[in-house]
Amino acid sequence: MTETAASNMPEYTVSEISGAVKRTLETEFGRVRVRGEITELKRYPSGHIYFALKDEGGKIAGVVWKFAVSRLGLTPENGIEVIATGKISSYGERSSYQLIVERMEFAGAGALLARIEALRLKLAAEGLFDVARKRALPVLPEVIGVVTSLQGAVIQDIRTTILRRFARRIVIWPVPVQGDNAAARIVAAIEGFDRIAPGGPIPRPDVLIIARGGGSLEDLMAFNDEAVVRAAAACRIPLISAVGHETDTTLIDFASDRRAPTPTAAAEMAIPARLELAADLQQKAARLFGAAGRTLDGARLRLQRAERGLPDLPSVLGNMRQSLDDRSGRLARALPNLLAGRRAALVRAERGLPDPRMIVATRRNAAALIGEKLRSALRHTMSGRTVPRLSPAPLQGKLREAQTRLDGLAARLESVSYMKVLERGFALVTDGRGAALANAAAIKPGASLRLRFADGEVRATAQGKSEVRQASLLL
Repeated sequence: MTETAASNMPEYTVSEISGAVKRTLETEFGRVRVRGEITELKRYPSGHIYFALKDEGGKIAGVVWKFAVSRLGLTPENGIEVIATGKISSYGERSSYQLIVERMEFAGAGALLARIEALRLKLAAEGLFDVARKRALPVLPEVIGVVTSLQGAVIQDIRTTILRRFARRIVIWPVPVQGDNAAARIVAAIEGFDRIAPGGPIPRPDVLIIARGGGSLEDLMAFNDEAVVRAAAACRIPLISAVGHETDTTLIDFASDRRAPTPTAAAEMAIPARLELAADLQQKAARLFGAAGRTLDGARLRLQRAERGLPDLPSVLGNMRQSLDDRSGRLARALPNLLAGRRAALVRAERGLPDPRMIVATRRNAAALIGEKLRSALRHTMSGRTVPRLSPAPLQGKLREAQTRLDGLAARLESVSYMKVLERGFALVTDGRGAALANAAAIKPGASLRLRFADGEVRATAQGKSEVRQASLLL
């Protein structure tokens, strides 16, 4: 049996060593500020955040408990350099130590600017800063919404400027403009104004002003928050940003529809000056009246020139009316005159012709004489007397000649006979005594008429007024 060698070195359990290390770390270091770059960031469903801080020479684990996340001061992300404030503690089950963080802040202006620039490039790539998305401001808004703090001179400057230029209704949504919850409150204000329905108990603004006074880069970080920038870009109300002094630039300036260098300038952008507006209206009215007068003068001059080039319409119409009356009268007389002329020509032609009855009687007498001579010659022949023998050739020739002349005269007589006219569809109108009637004016209403056609004669009685004579056939 071997005896254990005696030793004066104390013996500890694992738990004792872990507890001693934990007490030493918490006692010696207490609250510390550690600068480093965030890496290995993980968010658990429990709400706790685990990460690590590293620099060129080392790395330390860190944790943010759920109750401290809202008071952290910023949203931790991988790759950003921060200064974490908290206390050192150990985790005995893994024999490790860690930094329990209560607050974070960016490690200097360089880190802030780098983070802002990275976010700007990201949002610009998404198109949130495109000029085409920006809306025009209303000329004369009825209601102006203002998102700012009630403390400070900003709200007073905006109200004074609006009342001085053109009094309008102002709806204020008070928010903190810096601090832990500033970004979330600003987002809620922008979205709240955008959700107001037109015609409701709370008037919907026609234009929105987001404003705060000047400050350091850290003081203005709420307006560089991604959620604030996205809310400003998504707002359907035209938005004016007026954050900080004229030299200060925040990301909300890129997403807003207009950027004002100061809150006072934002109020001047939102509302026109009453006097300037009235002067502008008077100037435009004067220009409008002048343009209208020049237009009327030009039109009047062109009308006068055109009037001088036109003929005298009353004279033209009078001449045309007189010409129409003259032609109407001539037309009314043309047909009777034509008929009268044709009738006179027919009478003249008739007078130049021999009487067909006389011609026929003469030829008949000559034929009878020749026949008597023939009969006498025949009687002499039959009685045995010797008479001079008549030559048949001359007699036949004379007969043919006489027949030819008789046929020509008959054709001429027939060509001028009114019976041919009746065969073409005309009718000869005579009174009861057989006298021809050439004019309708000579016929009285109720007079007895005879209408002779080519194939017979019918009787008719005249009817109608004195102007127009109508005849109805009484067959």
